Amino acid sequence: MSAPALHRAVAILRLFRRDRAQMSAPEVVAASGLPRSTVHSLLGDLVALGLLRRDGAGRFELDAGVLTLGYEYLASSGLTNLAAPVLEALRNETNWSTHLGVRQGRSIVYLSRFASRAAVTRNVAVGTSLPAHSTVMGRVLLSDLEPLALRDLYADHAFGPNGIASLADLEQMLREDHARGHVASTGFHEAGVAVVAAPVRDASLQIVAAINATATGPASTDLSAITQAVARAAHAISRLMGAPETLPLPAEPLVQAGAHHEKDA
Repeated sequence: MSAPALHRAVAILRLFRRDRAQMSAPEVVAASGLPRSTVHSLLGDLVALGLLRRDGAGRFELDAGVLTLGYEYLASSGLTNLAAPVLEALRNETNWSTHLGVRQGRSIVYLSRFASRAAVTRNVAVGTSLPAHSTVMGRVLLSDLEPLALRDLYADHAFGPNGIASLADLEQMLREDHARGHVASTGFHEAGVAVVAAPVRDASLQIVAAINATATGPASTDLSAITQAVARAAHAISRLMGAPETLPLPAEPLVQAGAHHEKDA
């Protein structure tokens, strides 16, 4: 498969999402903008490789080959292995669900999860991809970008009316997030859900990942102790990644409230 064909095949795979698990060939043509003959050829190749499957009605969906690749990546990720005991300890300390995520373009991808033992908890599966700008952990991951890089990343993005209305709004929010060094939210995306997120840095002090802790219900109202615990955990993982031990812990959290976005993670 040539490089251009590979790029097109990957673009087709990315069309399949949780809210669009199955697509017909004409739907793939319409969504991808590729010629009909190219789409049919690539769909055949992806089925042969075990990355897509075709049902009896002629509709396509992701096959187990994609899942195998994803889990092999997760299993081979040094970051995931280093973070696991720290995230488990954070879950045990707070009884909040804890997660590790990285940014891919304008999205975040969850690499690991340690679920709270609480009766009511939110289920964000490993491998879930969400918009970076409309999630608390995504804001942490975007907060290190230079202004020009951020503008290039969102140059063709259509914002809100719900939530962040413009690139200028996003820039202002991320400047505040960067200065604070963490994001603490109660009901920012979804009523009754609290999230605290903090960055994971490497030896160059670049943000390479983020962690969060999430909870639902009345116990999620006071974020001060949770913020300190999440920051300590993020620093512990950062030190395992080679960051210096002098990273400052945050002061009292700035808690944001109000349901603005579709997701809270």
